[in-house]
Amino acid sequence: MTAYIIRRLLTLIPTLLGVSLLVFSITRLTPGDPVRQIVGPDAPQQRVDEVRRQLGLDQPILVQYWKFLTGAVRGDLGRSLLTRQPVVKELQDRLPVTLKIATISVIIAVVIGIPLGVISAARKYSAVDTLATLFAIGGVSMPLFWFAIMAILLFSIRLQWLPVGGLHGPIWTFEGMKAYVLPCITLALTPIALIARLTRSSMLEVLDREYVTVARAKGLEERRVIIRHALRNALLPVVTFVGLQYGFLLGGAVVTETIFALPGVGRLAIQAINQRDYPVIQGVVLMVAVIFTMINLIVDVLYAWLDPRISYA
Repeated sequence: MTAYIIRRLLTLIPTLLGVSLLVFSITRLTPGDPVRQIVGPDAPQQRVDEVRRQLGLDQPILVQYWKFLTGAVRGDLGRSLLTRQPVVKELQDRLPVTLKIATISVIIAVVIGIPLGVISAARKYSAVDTLATLFAIGGVSMPLFWFAIMAILLFSIRLQWLPVGGLHGPIWTFEGMKAYVLPCITLALTPIALIARLTRSSMLEVLDREYVTVARAKGLEERRVIIRHALRNALLPVVTFVGLQYGFLLGGAVVTETIFALPGVGRLAIQAINQRDYPVIQGVVLMVAVIFTMINLIVDVLYAWLDPRISYA
């Protein structure tokens, strides 16, 4: 297992190299001039050239990429073109909010989605199964931004139970906790539906296996058969899916943080894209790539723990 983890960590190098090259190229090919964003559209060309030279954007593309790459290896992602703050500091200030939203959303999705899928499989074709199926279809097909707006209209404006947006203190306080309710539920809606459907289909497949039939023939209680014998094996594909969903939720936080005005990495990425802030865009993408890759590694290790038959020797 140790050798496998080391090999996976080594594959992180070409992966991040490819991601850095891709995002660097895309930011340069995107229409728009970041210098004009800084000096204004009516600034004289002499001023534009001066700022471009100060920012190093007048240098050849390969030189710019090499400086970015060598800096990233040292942990220096450059400075924001607009705020002139180090990109690493910008990410450190924003990342905790995004991680809280994504983590709470995953927990909500797992706590609701897995039991819903298990109950739906145990009571196949019942009214509970039908309602769960309808919920799953609605959760997958419902646009994230539409649900967020409807939730704000209902719980924030009409009922005034929850704040419209922004943060209102630390998360361990009551007011601070309320600020995370709507964003996390909004972000967890689709994963709940997907996890429930995947758990149901995986459970139905496992419940037809011979060892489950034998366990029932021994006179074991149905609840024990489902939880102890069927659920653990049924969770194998679910664990992989949950890990991938956590990475996707970091990207989905872009929409959620923008709608609810939360100071996270997603909102920072949107602002950087609108302002053509190249270093910030590159830093956000690289950070998400690292987190996504590490999550995949953790999922593979959990896979081997859940199923001893799997070996990474």
